[in-house]
Amino acid sequence: MPATTTAPSAGTTAGKTSRKRGRRLRLFVLVLVLALVAGVAYGAYWSVSTVRASFPQTTGTIKVPGLLGQVEVKRDDYGVPQIYADNDADLFMAQGYVQAQDRFYEMDVRRHMTSGRLSEMFGSGQVDTDAFLRTLGWRKVAQQEYDTKLSPATKKYLQSYAAGVNAYLKGKDGKDISVEYAALGFTNDYTPEAWTPVDSVAWLKAMAWDLRGNMQDEIDRSLMTSRLSPKQINDLYPAYPSATHRPIVDEGSYNKATGKFDPQRPATGSDGAPGSAQDALQGMQSQLSSLSDTLDKIPALLGPNGSGIGSNSWVVSGKYTTTGMPLLANDPHLAPMMPSLWYQMGLHCRTVSSKCTYDVAGYTFSGMPGVVIGHNQDVSWGFTNLGADVTDLYLEKINGSSYLYDNQEKPLATREEVIKVAGGANKTITIRETNNGPLVSDRDDELEKVGQKAPVNSAAPDRGTGYAVSLKWTALEPGKSMDAVFALNRATDFKSFRAAAKDFEVPSQNLIYADTKGHIGYQAPGRIPVRADGVDGTMPAPGWDSKYTWKKYIPYDALPYEYDPKRGFIVTANQAVIDEKKYPYLITKDWGYGTRSQRINDLIESKTKGGGKISTEDMQKMQMDNSSEIAALLTPALLKINVSDPSVREAQKLLEGWDYTQENDSAAAAYFNSVWRNVLKLAFGNKLPKELRPKGECLYVTPPAGTGPVDDPNQKVQECGEREGDSTQPDGGDRWSEVVRKIFNDQNNAWWQSPATRLDKATTTRDQLLARAMKDARWELTAKLGKDTTTWSWGRLHQMVLKNQTLGKEGPGFLQWVLNRGPWNLGGGEAAVNATGWNAASGDYGVTWVPSMRMVVNLKDFDKSKWINLTGASGHAYSAHYSDQTGKWAKGELLDWSFNGKAVDGSTVDTLKLTP
Repeated sequence: MPATTTAPSAGTTAGKTSRKRGRRLRLFVLVLVLALVAGVAYGAYWSVSTVRASFPQTTGTIKVPGLLGQVEVKRDDYGVPQIYADNDADLFMAQGYVQAQDRFYEMDVRRHMTSGRLSEMFGSGQVDTDAFLRTLGWRKVAQQEYDTKLSPATKKYLQSYAAGVNAYLKGKDGKDISVEYAALGFTNDYTPEAWTPVDSVAWLKAMAWDLRGNMQDEIDRSLMTSRLSPKQINDLYPAYPSATHRPIVDEGSYNKATGKFDPQRPATGSDGAPGSAQDALQGMQSQLSSLSDTLDKIPALLGPNGSGIGSNSWVVSGKYTTTGMPLLANDPHLAPMMPSLWYQMGLHCRTVSSKCTYDVAGYTFSGMPGVVIGHNQDVSWGFTNLGADVTDLYLEKINGSSYLYDNQEKPLATREEVIKVAGGANKTITIRETNNGPLVSDRDDELEKVGQKAPVNSAAPDRGTGYAVSLKWTALEPGKSMDAVFALNRATDFKSFRAAAKDFEVPSQNLIYADTKGHIGYQAPGRIPVRADGVDGTMPAPGWDSKYTWKKYIPYDALPYEYDPKRGFIVTANQAVIDEKKYPYLITKDWGYGTRSQRINDLIESKTKGGGKISTEDMQKMQMDNSSEIAALLTPALLKINVSDPSVREAQKLLEGWDYTQENDSAAAAYFNSVWRNVLKLAFGNKLPKELRPKGECLYVTPPAGTGPVDDPNQKVQECGEREGDSTQPDGGDRWSEVVRKIFNDQNNAWWQSPATRLDKATTTRDQLLARAMKDARWELTAKLGKDTTTWSWGRLHQMVLKNQTLGKEGPGFLQWVLNRGPWNLGGGEAAVNATGWNAASGDYGVTWVPSMRMVVNLKDFDKSKWINLTGASGHAYSAHYSDQTGKWAKGELLDWSFNGKAVDGSTVDTLKLTP
């Protein structure tokens, strides 16, 4: 029977005030929306009841069959729920119920994506995406994890969570769940189905996909070989600058005798680390542009794959804090979306005991039980992406229904799957796999020709019609990461924290730690492959040769970690985990380059120098630091250039006295970032192959060898860019900062050469190219911001728009207006600590990824911790809590974070009772 309700209780005075304010706001929005849609075809179907039907009940009592006892859901003035129960089953059942109240449409879209079933909701336009996702087999692997890997306790939690979601769904039509279903009803008879435990497990596969490491770099390097020499490609992927940008772990080392990492052992060497890996396939030119295009079409729920997913986290020992206990900060950088990926929540046992084992709060994923990032009564933890190389592309020699491996024909594993299409006919696809993984090249007609022209330096079989491409990825093997989530939630000390991290196999993350006894720590977990000597995973490998097959995974005990390091703080911001010269295992060749991490290190050291102490407010200010390292390098040189054009000189003057901070009202930041974009385009972007350049950007170039006119090999031809999305290059991230830094003092480096155009002379030196970039930037901003430089500001260029990830992108214009929010003018930048990313190659300065949440945890008093979400608790477009945190987030403000019972009661404005 469906859940039943009773009348809401009177509540507190504060609660009445908040609810009246929320009701007034909602009524205003309703009137506005209804006025808007009244004149369009859809308007006749919309009504106040349709709009309000999905609002969740947050006060009173609801009977929920399946509960063992009464559960209380206490919400604060921002709608953030704290759940109280007497047993674990009720706690997670209530979590499922409450998340479904606020976010079920978001949950439903995610589970359809992870299972390759988006076409069931959105029609034929999603068939290709579904086919690719079915080929990867996320849902299949999630089912295997649930069936064979997860502990009985974890399965019970997942079952309880699913029961809570389904208790909420029971008896409800789509329009009663979320207004998006009412919109879908115009073209589709889709009806939401029951939630299952595997739906929750599969979400970890989507998370792992967007955090998969260097797959795009592997494709890009291969594509570059059509235009660039091996040396030039190496120039564009320089070694990690460990001398200037400190790795995460600089204390301790690997002990060959024990096979373990020892955080107390002097860092004197690698104990027999292999020599520098040489790419066995250097010079490969795989025509992988179609694969890259396919990747760009996969919904990037966490962030654009071109810029790379970044995050900041750091922890400071009580030795250097005003509280005398650790402070821990975290702000993962993900795609701006509506609603935010994160859902704030507390899960509290009224009495912690053997039958009720959780008292934890933090950031959760809607659709998955437990807390992903946060703290319990004893410890706090944060995540950043480790960036380990956990994917490899393999060229495969296919002969009919078999593939070649060590000179033997092996049968392809095949399976058929049916894609159901809303409003259309079903489509059946065949999925083929080798021992390395699924054939991703099967998902595009052009990919059948991948490898036709790929020069492979190792012994290779006859090409025939070309090689296929398979994907090997750690996430395609069943694991126990879901177990790790619950274990982290229950950790009480560093030992139990490390034990929990051991099972966090995919995705591989940097985990930082602090506890109420004053200890701090770090652990690099994850399933990270060990490749053969001389193989570094930077280029597609020959799948027919067992030499290139993964040998094993780095043993967990051998992975780097730290515990109470002498320096008194730990910083992780996607930089190298450890100096590769001091470690025997290759984790990746494609780290972030440490710009943000080094800035945080410098800020901490400058604050604590001479006995200074760091406060919660100091941690908050560090999160909003807008300093640009590349600006500090380039600006002095830009100011020395003699500029004769008065208009360009006017712009150049903006840089005089600039402190290199990128505030949203800064004209200097606007001009510098445009100069930086044009420097990258002139020095590097125009020399890249069309597969990496922005779609529609056309140049006259010399054709690659063997493709030009026979009678005139030097004749230039028009070549237009082919790449869409935020993976266009050069994207302006800190890899490109390091590329420029390496050549900056070499005035005559070949990269500074740029050909003449109708309006510009050729450049042969650095300063000539910088002068040309300054001129181009001046006229670019004149077109975008106007001629008057006094009206320029970085925020006018650098805007964030929050979009509903489905109908907010593809729906009718009025619906996009209803579901989306913004723009906001932001400060920060691609490689700033306040990492509001943008793609320098695209020509659009709009924000592509952001600090998706921010938190500062106070281990002295959890109730003095601070947090903020990008949007709000609700996924309902008309809720008062749809975007009520965004304004404060944009200003760098944080909200009070209540944890203990008295503090939670003091901040509660709505209480809902769930009863059996």
